[in-house]
Amino acid sequence: MATTPEHDAKIAKITFSSVYPHYISKNEKKGRTKKELLEVIEWLTGFNENDLNNLIEDKVTFQTFFEKAKLNPHAELITGVICGHRIEEIETPLTKQVRYLDKLVDELAKGKKMEKILRSSQ
Repeated sequence: MATTPEHDAKIAKITFSSVYPHYISKNEKKGRTKKELLEVIEWLTGFNENDLNNLIEDKVTFQTFFEKAKLNPHAELITGVICGHRIEEIETPLTKQVRYLDKLVDELAKGKKMEKILRSSQ
C-alpha cells in the first residue's frame, strides 16, 4: 500500500507521549495491565519502562521513537489489517512500524495470549 507523503509526515510528527495514554486506557478497559503493555512495547522496540519514561518526558515523535528503537527481528511476522490497511502491504517503513505497534496493542486489548502477540510460537 502506498501512502501519501502528507500521511507519512503526519504520522512521523505524532508524539509517542500523546498516544501512550490511549494505549494504556484501551488495554486497562479490556482487563489487561500496563505491565503487559510494557512487555509488548519492549518486545517490539527494545525499550524498557525507564526508556519509555525518558522518551515520553522528551516528547519524542514517532519518527525519533522508531529511529532509536531496536526493532524486533520477528516484527515482520505482524500481519493483518489495522486502521483499514493491511500491514504487510504498507510501503513506508515508519508508517509500517507505527502500525506494528498499533496492531500489537489491539491484539493485547482483544485478549490474545501473550505468546501469540509476541510471535514466540512462530
